[in-house]
Amino acid sequence: MTDMKVVLVTGLSGSGKSVAIRALEDAHFYCVDNLPPSFIPQVVERLSTEGITQLAIAADARTGRDIIDLPQIIQTLKARGTDVRILFLDADNDTLITRYSESRRRHPMSARLGEQATVQECVDAEREALEPLRAISSCIDTSALLPNVLRRWVLETVEGDSAKLTLVFETFGFKKGLPSDADLVFDVRCLSNPYYDKNLRPLSGKDIEVQLYIQADERSDALIDDIESYLRKWLPSYLNEQRSYVTVAIGCTGGQHRSVYVAETLAKRFTTKPLSEIESILLRHRTLG
Repeated sequence: MTDMKVVLVTGLSGSGKSVAIRALEDAHFYCVDNLPPSFIPQVVERLSTEGITQLAIAADARTGRDIIDLPQIIQTLKARGTDVRILFLDADNDTLITRYSESRRRHPMSARLGEQATVQECVDAEREALEPLRAISSCIDTSALLPNVLRRWVLETVEGDSAKLTLVFETFGFKKGLPSDADLVFDVRCLSNPYYDKNLRPLSGKDIEVQLYIQADERSDALIDDIESYLRKWLPSYLNEQRSYVTVAIGCTGGQHRSVYVAETLAKRFTTKPLSEIESILLRHRTLG
């Protein structure tokens, strides 16, 4: 058998799994959609003997009640030495309901709950059924994400060494709500806001003018130091819990200035002085994306 990377794509119906599968297919993954979980070990073994080295499998509520067996199946594959990545796509309820209303498609859970079930009831039932799987996955909140941004994030997520942590710094605006994929959330709205300077308003935390403005606030270095110290102390604990992916969300009011500057600064610090447990560092800017 050849060494194989297996990416399991799962998540809420309407969250963008078809976009993820197409992105992986374009990246030369052998893709299988809507595969019943009980067949996954056999498919992995068969394709491995045929020389397939990259396999992506979409499995979700459409596969029926045996979705609850998926965590155990994944553990079995990992015990055999298979490199398994689990990618869970999520979105807020309003986004999911709007997408179904626009597409006029029937929600897969309606077959289980009955034709009279509302989309909201179907979303709630599916979210509850998939929660055990979400807890062991690398999550991406696709709410308000453009397809090209989602495709890039998917490919970035499946790279790296699954035996180590991938650390993601994700920025967002509190006025748009918390991202559902966040493991840790830090609020940096206490820093001086460049938005109120009309010359800085159209810029972002990546621009030197905004960076100098925030650096002039004497609290900025202390805040970043505290966040860095907390992460260096506690990130190894996530790896001990069999986690391979941690998303640290940094929020300000609009997700454009302060959060971007803080996230960029933290990413540079962890790149310059890395932790041995961290394989790679990713930056995601929801508002800028």
